[in-house]
Amino acid sequence: MEDFYETRISEVDGQMVAFFGVFDGHGGARTAEYLKNNLFKNLSSHPDFIRDTKTAIVEAFKQTDADYLHEDKVHHKDAGSTASTAVLLGDRLLVANVGDSRVVACRAGSAIPLSIDHKPDRSDERQRIEEAGGFIIWAGTWRVGGVLAVSRAFGDKLLKPYVVAEPEIQEEEIDGVEFIIVASDGLWNVLSNKDAVALVQDITDAEAASRKLIQEAYARGSSDNITCVVVRFDNS
Repeated sequence: MEDFYETRISEVDGQMVAFFGVFDGHGGARTAEYLKNNLFKNLSSHPDFIRDTKTAIVEAFKQTDADYLHEDKVHHKDAGSTASTAVLLGDRLLVANVGDSRVVACRAGSAIPLSIDHKPDRSDERQRIEEAGGFIIWAGTWRVGGVLAVSRAFGDKLLKPYVVAEPEIQEEEIDGVEFIIVASDGLWNVLSNKDAVALVQDITDAEAASRKLIQEAYARGSSDNITCVVVRFDNS
């Protein structure tokens, strides 16, 4: 099992903040486990987290990646992990994504994508990689350096600076959002955003909804590890 997840509620500068994340590792579990233990800790302790949350997220992601690479100088050079995270701060929902795990929201019964997968064949990602001196080739799927099927990730020391841990961030007003699904690509490879939302829209228990999504993904033939977190919001 190379996937990890983390959910926590912390008080930051007198405000209650909820953190949700899914980390899908590759080349071993070490990187994903490191993110579980350190990413939200680093983010919540950032001095500008409340005042300038988006900047704090970017800096915390980059610093966590740098810290991980520094601590693991010799071993696990091909180990890495995606990170799909959601931060609830007051009425603001900030989603930060690195890699191809994904966050999808349900509002008024419709599936709203809150992240875009980082794949090497995305035109903007391909351009970024090539401008940094890297390349992508087809090897069963498009891969950075012929190796990695995601264009952004934590770790992956051998593919720096082409594979970066800089997140793309999307902010959503929480009003009207019924729930979000945060899941690794083992789910999204076989379930569309629309299908996933429709499948659990009427399941009020978040844990039961997560189990339902995982069961359905395996029933549809997913052969990957699957980690899924469903978060329901009370809009009453």
